[in-house]
Amino acid sequence: MDIVDLREFYGSRLGLATRRSLAGRLRPRLGSLAGGRVMGLGYAMPYLADCLPNAETQLAFMMARQGVFRWPDEGAVQSALVDECDLPLLESVVDVALVVHGLELTDAPQEMLREVWRVLAPQGRLFLVVPNRRGVWARFDTSPFGYGQPFSRPQLSGLLREARFSVVSWSHALYFPPSTRSTVLSAAPAIEGLGSRLMPALSGVIIVEAVKQLYAIASGKRARRISPRVRPALAPLPTTRRLEPGGGA
Repeated sequence: MDIVDLREFYGSRLGLATRRSLAGRLRPRLGSLAGGRVMGLGYAMPYLADCLPNAETQLAFMMARQGVFRWPDEGAVQSALVDECDLPLLESVVDVALVVHGLELTDAPQEMLREVWRVLAPQGRLFLVVPNRRGVWARFDTSPFGYGQPFSRPQLSGLLREARFSVVSWSHALYFPPSTRSTVLSAAPAIEGLGSRLMPALSGVIIVEAVKQLYAIASGKRARRISPRVRPALAPLPTTRRLEPGGGA
């Protein structure tokens, strides 16, 4: 999946239906965070435009293996080609990070999450949209969610915990099949509503919201734990008796 494929997908009818479904899930969570500095990573531009139009600052970072194009079409350029494990930002400068078509397409998901953690401000929010391992969308290449590595909730929980994130909420989307048929796309909103109530675990994607946590470490605590409570005393070496010839001492 390169930038041309992603752009063509989101220009198709299936892509537009996908965008509406995901934006409907993301908007309630992202809307209250619109006043901060927002970073999109992967191919997040459609959702930055739909869910965070009034952000103080928007950055659209596209991964090096995918390619990049100018975004937005008018005004100052806010997109850049980056290494997802070495972002061109200082520490703690981003309030919200939105990763779409990113985590499943990188070779180093743990390093990528740690780099996102680095640039997020304390208590900054991370939103991940990834293909669900149990869903239908991960099994078909008619959408970008059919490429890369799908994830389960336990796998995402482990990755986020190792990267020092705490999960805030889980949600799911894309219950309608990734079909280009008009009848399926027309019924997509109704299928989404039924799917979220009847089979939430079989969604096409998992959306997880996590918060950056800072853990304080008390200096010297480990040293006190391993130091002995009583200082050892050196005992004198035992003296040896010299044996005289004939067996006497």
